[in-house]
Amino acid sequence: MVSSLAEVRDGAVPPIIELRGIDKWFGAVHANRDVSLAVRPGTIHGIVGENGAGKSTLMGILYGYHRPDGGEILVRGRPAAIKSAADALLAGIGMVHQHFMLVEPFTVLENVVLGVEGGLRLEAGMRRARALLARLGREYHLEVDPEARVADLGVGERQRVEILKALSRGADLLILDEPTAVLTPQEVLHLFRILRALRDEGKSIVLITHKLREILEVTDVVTVMRQGQVVATLPTATTTPAELAELMVGRPVILRVDKAPRPPGEPVLEVADLVVEDALGVPRVKGVTFAVRRGEIVGVAGVAGNGQSELLEALAGIRPARSGRIRWKGRDLDAAETHSPRSMRRLGLAHVPEDRQRMGLIAAFAARESAILGYHDEATYNGAVRLRRSAVAAGFRRQATEYDIRPANGALPTRAFSGGNQQKIVLARELDRNPDLLLVGQPTPGVDIGAIEFIHRRLVALRDAGKAILLVSVELDEILALADRIQVMHDGRIVGEVLPATATERSIGLMMAGVPAA
Repeated sequence: MVSSLAEVRDGAVPPIIELRGIDKWFGAVHANRDVSLAVRPGTIHGIVGENGAGKSTLMGILYGYHRPDGGEILVRGRPAAIKSAADALLAGIGMVHQHFMLVEPFTVLENVVLGVEGGLRLEAGMRRARALLARLGREYHLEVDPEARVADLGVGERQRVEILKALSRGADLLILDEPTAVLTPQEVLHLFRILRALRDEGKSIVLITHKLREILEVTDVVTVMRQGQVVATLPTATTTPAELAELMVGRPVILRVDKAPRPPGEPVLEVADLVVEDALGVPRVKGVTFAVRRGEIVGVAGVAGNGQSELLEALAGIRPARSGRIRWKGRDLDAAETHSPRSMRRLGLAHVPEDRQRMGLIAAFAARESAILGYHDEATYNGAVRLRRSAVAAGFRRQATEYDIRPANGALPTRAFSGGNQQKIVLARELDRNPDLLLVGQPTPGVDIGAIEFIHRRLVALRDAGKAILLVSVELDEILALADRIQVMHDGRIVGEVLPATATERSIGLMMAGVPAA
């Protein structure tokens, strides 16, 4: 390390990056309000705050995506004008976005050299880049096949490629925006090993996350933002989850799920011997059988890529099943119903997809239009000739109030909302219909602690109202807190059912890895 943590805390080491009095407006929205922040060399600096607190905007200013309306940026003690991502890279600043910026048909090597190919002799540039990737992989545990297509890589490997891109361009400061939102527990541990290795080599890390346990585990310093302002900067070792949560939200936050036991009712959904294939005809769900009853939450735990996505898509009518049986309230569904999302919605099924960007929203649409997707043909929104825009706008205003969606301006494009607020738009849309069965794929990715508390309460209230919920989550603590029963998936099969009262993260993790329960 370039310095001791004590020296960093005492301010003996000058900041690698300092933001002074940063202000930023988007129309009437004051996203950053007189924000000052210093990041010291050789530290992992966490930034936490509610959705819409201004974290991503601040990092967007630092990376050149936005121009501040006031304040200044200092790089290694000198004022810097960062007007673009290219300026940020020249200043030694790299960023790994929550939604990766990779060209999927390209190889790892091609993605890394894209934009810095090295002149007319591409072969020489590729050879240098390949050697650099091999060195960086060894030094920072970032091993990845340079010839692999990005489209064929898992989420954790894609994240490594993004980090390699930044390091290969000489970044001394890395900004990571919600880097663990869709990672498995094993991938999170590997990422933390990478971050510690980078820190120990003198690199600086800015980690934006909503997961307080991760902040406490891996950061040296944590800054809390609320409503566009910095409200505290603390040495991580001196704080607690409860203190951070209260600073983020401005009130005490319940960090546990209050859920009273209740006997379940009759089955809403029954699945027998279900087989589902992917686009290439490869079976991803292999003879799965289970039921979801009224008044219960059934959790599905598994490492990403073990059939959970295909299972949810088949149940939602998005992907056809090759074989097996799906029963709805005691009646076998025919192929026309199970192959149509609209038919499943009309039966009383709602679906929160795993990937809100690809399946839940249209980024270019106004937020109020994204808020009615799939339900836009309802009489509430449709007149004899055209869309009832006043009804659409009123519906969004009500949802924004009820679900605390920020900003509450439904005319803004969906892409202008933070990831957590985009998730609230999807949840509000689906929960508004009071469904008999709710399919939830990853309910809280990129969602702040206050919103997580709110979403969990909503799910439990839906269950207590006699509704059925099928919950898929990579967060084992979330599965354990919410589920009444847990189905564990491995290689497309249900390998066991456990009860949260007797299960542990370790025992479920072993089953997820294919190790039979003792």
